[in-house]
Amino acid sequence: MEQHMEERENELSALCDSIRKLTGNGEYSECEKLIAGAMGRYPHAPQPHNLMGILFEMRDDHVTAMKHFRAAWSLDPTYIPARHNLSNFASFYPDVKYAFNEDDCPAR
Repeated sequence: MEQHMEERENELSALCDSIRKLTGNGEYSECEKLIAGAMGRYPHAPQPHNLMGILFEMRDDHVTAMKHFRAAWSLDPTYIPARHNLSNFASFYPDVKYAFNEDDCPAR
């Protein structure tokens, strides 16, 4: 069981890194496929919804982005990147710095 959890976390961490690189190259369709696949494999994980929120925000679909950030936060209220993105993009003047993972969040 513990090995399964470790594999899950490794795969989700790799997904975050992949999506960061792909969005940097403007490969949004590939991102959407990867994220949707992760949502199917890990329906209770916040990471795929957080990443989908970032993708929609980059595509200027703010309402859908916020729905995904809220979904990520509701799946795991301790997942800091979702809380960071929710707070940042709910602002009138958001800082266009996306939190793909915990490393992108300011230290507390």
